[in-house]
Amino acid sequence: MIAQCEIHSPLQSGEWLGQHWERARLMARDAGTEGSVLAIDEIQKVPGWAESVKRLWDEDSREKNTVQVILLGSAPLLVERGLTESLAGRFETIHVPHWSFAEMRAAFGFDLEQYLYFGGCPGASPLVQDPERWRRYIMDSLIETSIARDVLLLTRVDKPALLRRLFELCCRHSGQILSYTKMQGQLQDAGNTTTLAHYLDLHRSAGMVRGLEKFAKPGQRSRASSPKLQVMNNALMTALSGVSLEDALADRPFWGRLVESALGAHLANAAATGSCELFYWRERNREVDFVLRSGETMVALEIKSGSRTSSLPGMSAFAHSFHPTRSLLVGGNGIPLTEFLELPVSHWLQP
Repeated sequence: MIAQCEIHSPLQSGEWLGQHWERARLMARDAGTEGSVLAIDEIQKVPGWAESVKRLWDEDSREKNTVQVILLGSAPLLVERGLTESLAGRFETIHVPHWSFAEMRAAFGFDLEQYLYFGGCPGASPLVQDPERWRRYIMDSLIETSIARDVLLLTRVDKPALLRRLFELCCRHSGQILSYTKMQGQLQDAGNTTTLAHYLDLHRSAGMVRGLEKFAKPGQRSRASSPKLQVMNNALMTALSGVSLEDALADRPFWGRLVESALGAHLANAAATGSCELFYWRERNREVDFVLRSGETMVALEIKSGSRTSSLPGMSAFAHSFHPTRSLLVGGNGIPLTEFLELPVSHWLQP
């Protein structure tokens, strides 16, 4: 038997949580050995939720109650903070990233061009034939909701306008390496770079955009490097751009950025689930688009949206310095984009 609860307000209390938990206990008793499942959505909106869950869970453990609990939250940083601070040894974390190309194709019949432009948004997929409605859905239901509900409502932000402008900048420059000083100049903000780094981390915690660190050998500093900006879903980039699919296809530089951002999002979502670590690398004018690391396995990736016959000096320099397990060219004359996006990232990290 299943007891399902969904939280619609950030003002719910621990007492409210206890009432639904007690209902699940009664259902578990009536179900016998099968027990019950209590699913609670938007758990981060309950003040002091972690302490309440710990108390109720420990009571169940002592009484041997057969209630299985699923806690759902759209603000990963806040959920994980509560888990690690109060529920050590009592939980398993399951990350649910943006939908992949394979998932969007299987569920909605997306081809590669549609995925590169519309991204992995299952809720918006019925609207792709009406681009303006699709764009408004992404802007209102995904972007505005995530910023207003998951970040501003639940975290102290002294400059909310700067937080929003930083998000827009990240989407415009996805796939590009941008120093915090240059970000300040474009955002016309007199604040410090520490604030920008903090706000970028808040966006990462909401699963929207992130900044990739420069790859460095273990023990060397990389966090002080300029971040490479990366959207977690191409829909964020195209919706904010206002560029139609037809115009995007005709604009080869923009389409090339969509290709790199889509593959970067594929890798970044895998990194968010713990499958690997993700970096970029650049020294002077030599660069590698992405570097994956999982244990002793390291993979260097170069992304190309068109045919490429010339050498790849960045890959050669990286290989000479770091000796990766393998170096891969994706797109162009290398691994087809469709093949790379169809397969899980773990496939390329196999020893």
